Amino acid sequence: MTSAILDSAILEKLDRQTEQRLILRSVSWQQYLSLDALSIDYPGLKLSYLEGVLEIMTLSPEHELLKKTIARLLEIYAFAKRIDLHGFGSTTYRREIAARGLEPDECYCINQLKSVSDLAIEVVITSGGVDKLAIYQGLSVPEVWFWLDQSLTVYQLTTSGYEVSQQSLLLPELDLGLLAQYIQPERQSEAVREFYALI
Repeated sequence: MTSAILDSAILEKLDRQTEQRLILRSVSWQQYLSLDALSIDYPGLKLSYLEGVLEIMTLSPEHELLKKTIARLLEIYAFAKRIDLHGFGSTTYRREIAARGLEPDECYCINQLKSVSDLAIEVVITSGGVDKLAIYQGLSVPEVWFWLDQSLTVYQLTTSGYEVSQQSLLLPELDLGLLAQYIQPERQSEAVREFYALI
């Protein structure tokens, strides 16, 4: 099964200039791990696993520019405010007992290193696919930011699941509206410099 799914002929059909998703059902945990290991040979793929459902997504240049712009803005904010921000990029997190695994677009621990990041960031260009918040909940990630339709939405993990929040509890002084104004991938360096001058 695994070699057929990631066969080069199938991958060549995926358009790397846009986001595309392949959803597979009834995928076992071991099959997911095997596919994840094989995906190293195919750059530009992102795997998300939720209770037997596997999403394989291609990462478009637009997606990568957006996630890197957000990361640079957040990191320059932490630098300016002397916040210890530990970046993990798109590190893979898995929890077999919860049957969940994914690679955030960007993720961070704040103040001290932990086994699971405090903050995960997801860039959404096309809808559909697996429920990322359900995966993050099973991994116990305290805060998740989604960039969608030119705005940031913050989700805080509570005892009953994720709830939308107007601000980050991890970075309460950060003006998310201001940060969002500078998520301008087409002028990334200038936007980061302008944001830095304001904070």
